[in-house]
Amino acid sequence: MVAPEENSSSSLTSKKSIYNEVIVHPLVLLSVVDHYYRVNTKKRVVGVLLGTINRGKVDVTNSFAVPFEEDSKDNKIWYLDHNYLESMAYMFKKVSAKEKIIGFYSTGPKIKPNDIKIDNLFRRFCANPVFVVIDIRPDIEGIPVKAYTSFEEVETDGTKEIHRNFVHIKALIGAQEAEEVGVEHLLREINDPSISSLANQIKHKMRGLIGLQEKLEEIHTYLANVVQGKMPVNNNIIYSIQTIFNLLPNLNVEELVRALLVKGNDMHFMIYLSALLRSVISLHDLVQNKIQFKEDDYGRIVEDKKVTEEREKLEKLTKAGPDDKKDKEEKKEKK
Repeated sequence: MVAPEENSSSSLTSKKSIYNEVIVHPLVLLSVVDHYYRVNTKKRVVGVLLGTINRGKVDVTNSFAVPFEEDSKDNKIWYLDHNYLESMAYMFKKVSAKEKIIGFYSTGPKIKPNDIKIDNLFRRFCANPVFVVIDIRPDIEGIPVKAYTSFEEVETDGTKEIHRNFVHIKALIGAQEAEEVGVEHLLREINDPSISSLANQIKHKMRGLIGLQEKLEEIHTYLANVVQGKMPVNNNIIYSIQTIFNLLPNLNVEELVRALLVKGNDMHFMIYLSALLRSVISLHDLVQNKIQFKEDDYGRIVEDKKVTEEREKLEKLTKAGPDDKKDKEEKKEKK
C-alpha cells in the first residue's frame, strides 16, 4: 500500500511490497535516539540497519550511524560517507555474520526527496533495501516507526518513464527475551512510584486514543485530497478504509447499545469498589499504626505512666556520679 504522503501528482500503478512486515527491536530505537542527540543538531540523521530477512519478514536487530549531510535549500546537494559505511559493515560482519545490511533509517519525521537517491546507493549492499523512518519526537503518541521499500513503476501519462517510488510496509516493534528483560529494567527506573497503576492505565488509554485520532485525521486528509483531485486514487488504501468501516459495530441496534452500557457500568462499578476498598484498608492501617506506637492526633508518641517513671529513674541513676551514690548509701546506714 503506497503511503498517502508519498504519492506524486502523476497517476501511479498500485504495487504490493515484497516484504510482509518489518520488526524493529528496542536496541535499534535506542541507538537511533542516541545518534540524533550525539549529533546535537536539528537536522535529521541517517544510519544503516542490520538484521535478517526470512520469508518476507524483516528483523531489524542492530544499526550504526553514518556521516550524512544535506542542504536544506537545495535537495540535489547531499553527502553520505559510503567508505565509512563499508568499513563499519566489515567490522560488524566480524562480530556477527548473521546480521547483514538490510536497509537504512532516517529520523524523519517524513520522507524527503533525497531518500530515493539514498535507496539507490544502498542497492550496492543489498538487493531490496528497507527504509525505516523513526520519529524521535517525545510528544508523538503511538508507534514511532514507519517502514517502506522502493519499487519500479511506469507512468501512465504517455511518457512511459520508469522511476522508483516507495511503498509502505507494516511496521512492528518486537523484542527477544533478553531485550524484554532489559526494557523492563529501564522502565522500572523511569516509572514514578507515587503514581498508581490505575493512573498509568488511564494514561496509556489516553495515549492510544490520541494515536487513533491522529490516524483518523490522516485518513480524512487523504480522502479530502482525493476528492479535490490533489492526489490519485489508490485502490489498496480505499479497500483498507472500507475494511475498517465494515469492522465497526452497528450502534443502531438497541441490544448492542444496551450490552455496551451494561459492560461499561460493570467495569466502572469494579473500579469504584476497588478504590473504596483501597481507601478503607489504608485508613485501617493508619489506625493500627497509631495504636501500635500510641501517637496522639499531632503525631507525638504517648507513653504509659509506668514507662515514664522507670525511664526517669534510669536517667537519674545514669546522671548521678559515684560520690552521690556513696552519700546515699551512708545515709541509709545511719538511718
